[in-house]
Order: sequence, then C-alpha cells, then structure tokens
Amino acid sequence: MRRAWYRFSRNAGSVIGLAVVGVIVIAAVLAPWVTPFPSHAAGALDILNANHAPDGRNWLGTDLVGRDLFTRIIFGYRLSLAMAAVVLALTVPVGVAIGLCAGYLGGAVEAVLMRLTDVFLAVPPLVLAMAIMGLLPPSLVYGMMAVSLMWWPWYARLCYSIARTLRQEGYVVAAEVVGASTAHILLRELLPNAMPSILTKMTLDVGFVIVIASTLSFLGLGVQPPTPDLGSMVAEGAGYLPDIWWLAVWPGLAILLVILGTNLLGDGIRDMLEAER
Repeated sequence: MRRAWYRFSRNAGSVIGLAVVGVIVIAAVLAPWVTPFPSHAAGALDILNANHAPDGRNWLGTDLVGRDLFTRIIFGYRLSLAMAAVVLALTVPVGVAIGLCAGYLGGAVEAVLMRLTDVFLAVPPLVLAMAIMGLLPPSLVYGMMAVSLMWWPWYARLCYSIARTLRQEGYVVAAEVVGASTAHILLRELLPNAMPSILTKMTLDVGFVIVIASTLSFLGLGVQPPTPDLGSMVAEGAGYLPDIWWLAVWPGLAILLVILGTNLLGDGIRDMLEAER
C-alpha cells in the first residue's frame, strides 16, 4: 500500500483529482450542515432576494425565486453522486459477469452473450436513455433505470476482451488441470486480474454517468423541479443568458469540475495499478 500510494502521489494530476473528488463527496454528504440555506434545497422561496448576483451573502448568487445557488449545487452534487453510485452498483456486476463468462466459456455462450451486447452497443447511449425516458414519467428512479440499462454493455465488452486474453495463461490452464470449477476460475483467477481495468473504468464512469443524468434533466426527462439537479439548473438558466449569467454558468462549471476530478483520479488509479502489476 505504501508503494502504491507513493506512485500515486508522484502524479500531481492524480492528487488534484483525489482532492477535488474528496471535497465534492464530503460536501455532498454533509450538505445540510455545510450549506448556508439548506431549506432552499427543499423548495423554499425567498422572492425578495430573487436574481441577486454573487455577493457576500449568496456566494454564487440566487435563482429566479431567490434560492441560494451554492446550496442547490451542493445538494445537486448529492443527487448526482447517489445516481452514479446506484447505476454503477447495478451495471458493473451484470456487465462483468456477462463479459467474463463469454470470454472464458466461448462457443455458443460467447455468441449469444456478445451479440446481445452488440445490440445495446449499436444504439447511442444517450438516444437509448432518451427513448426509455420518453416512455416513462420523469423521475429519479426511472432515470437510474434508463442509464443502468445502457451502461452494462461497456463492462461486458471490457471483461470479454480481458477474459479472452487470459484464458490461455498458464495459471488458468493449471487451475483447469487440477479440476477447479468454472466459478473458481472466473472469480479467483480471471476477476482479480481484471479488477485494475474495472476500477479505472468505474472511476472514469462516475463523471460520464453524471453527464448523462444531467443531460436527461436538461431535456426535461430526468429529475423534476424543485429537486435540485445540475442539469435542470443549467436548463433553467440558459434562457436568461447573458443577463443573469450565474444561473447557468455555476451549475455548468460544477458539472465540469466533477468530470475533471474523476478523470484525473481515474488516470492516477490506472497508472498505480498497472505499475503494481
């Protein structure tokens, strides 16, 4: 662990990414205590302070009904990170299991599982999510379902490539010779060697899931007002540019910040794990 941390800490970008992601996660978890107006996340109004530019009281300004933008952005982070966690928790096990089974077992299993994966990969992810959400009432739960349905094929394809490469390795052949079960080979021989790539992709995908979720909200297909969501906040403020610029600029920069942080962190984790191997 000390050696891995030393390699990770030698990369300034990785440390910056870890710091950015850490601050965002801590702020999101402690949102009711670190924000100045937590009631504004629940839909409270303050009409007398509507459309105020950033100042000492409202650091990022207020929106059309006087709600503090800093407060709503932090609560928006909480919602976005929760959605990313749920989506990855649902999709990673499914995609990894399908990819490892297809890559190791081969034959008819490989043909069926990978053709199914190719069908989902043939449709652009955002288009598929929009099609699903167009048939369902806009809500956070349905948004998670739509994004989850389109995300697992990427992990299936990744693990399929890794399993095909590793299934002829000596340690896999030795496990087969001594009579190890298929489950043992998948879970104890192939999966540990695929984990560096899986963990790296998971870190990078946090930002991408947030972008897709924000895009759905921007189009009115995701989380609905007054629940604070970064995408819907950008959509609300876009119509008032450039006069009330802070309505769209700060939520947009918040999305950019979390994407930048997760990408830097993912690159650092990838370099660290590859060095350990």
